[in-house]
Amino acid sequence: MNAGTAGIWRIAAINEAGGWKDRTTVEDMDLAVRASLRGWKFVYLGDLQVKSELPSTFKAFRFQQHRWSCGPANLFRKMVWEIIQNKKVKFWKKVYVIYSFFFVRKIIAHMVTFCFYCVVLPLTILIPEVWVPIWGAVYIPSVITILNSVGTPRSIHLLFYWILFENVMSLHRTKATLIGLLEAGRANEWVVTEKLGDAVKKAADAAKNKNNAKAPRKLKFKFTDRLNTLELGFAAFLFLCGCYDFVHGKNNYFVYLFLQTITFFITGIGY
Repeated sequence: MNAGTAGIWRIAAINEAGGWKDRTTVEDMDLAVRASLRGWKFVYLGDLQVKSELPSTFKAFRFQQHRWSCGPANLFRKMVWEIIQNKKVKFWKKVYVIYSFFFVRKIIAHMVTFCFYCVVLPLTILIPEVWVPIWGAVYIPSVITILNSVGTPRSIHLLFYWILFENVMSLHRTKATLIGLLEAGRANEWVVTEKLGDAVKKAADAAKNKNNAKAPRKLKFKFTDRLNTLELGFAAFLFLCGCYDFVHGKNNYFVYLFLQTITFFITGIGY
C-alpha cells in the first residue's frame, strides 16, 4: 500500500482507481487500496530518505492518532463489500486485505492492546478467580515487542518507555477505531496536525532579519486546556488496582501498574 509521506503516483493509476475521494480522513490509503484492487503494484525503496516534521504538541499528536485510527476503520466499513465483490482480485488477496491489512492491523491490534493491558489484566487483580498465566501476560507480548523493535536498533533504549506510552495511546486509538466503525460524531473530523519545525523557524528568522520584526511569541495555554479526563480516569483506576495488588497480590503486577499509572497521569495532564 502507498500512504503517508513521499508517495509518488502514476497519473494513470490515480485515474483508473477513481481519483482522490474525501469520504474518509485517510484519502491516501483509500486511493492505495482501490489502486491495489485494480491490479496496480507498489514498490518500496528503502534506500531513499525523506524528511518529515513531527506534531508540535501532545494535543496535536492525539488529533493525528485519532485521524490515523478512525480513518482506516471508517474506510473498512465503506470498502469491505466493495472488496468482496471485486472480480479482478484473487480470493487470497481479498482475504489478506480484509483480514490482515484492515481487521487485524487497523482494528483488532488497538483493541487487544488496550483491553488486555489496561482492562483485563488490572481486573484480574480485583477478581482472584480469574488468572492470567505469566507466559500470556509477559513472555509472549515481550517477544512480540522485541521482534517489532528489531528494525529500529537505534531506539532500543526507548523500548520500555515506548511500551508504556503505546498502552496509553491504545486507549485513544480504540476510541477512534470504534468511532470510525460506527461512523459516529467525529468520524470525519479533520484537524490539520500542527507542526512547528525547522521550516517555521527559518521563516520566522527570515522575516525577522528582513523586516526587523520580533519573533512570534509562543501561545500560552491554560492548564485546564491540557487535561485529558479519560487518561486521568484510567490512571486512577490502575493506581487503585496497583495498590490492591501491592497489599493482597502475589504476582507483583503492581510494579507494572504503578509505572503505567504514571504514564497515564503524565499524558492526562498533557505532557
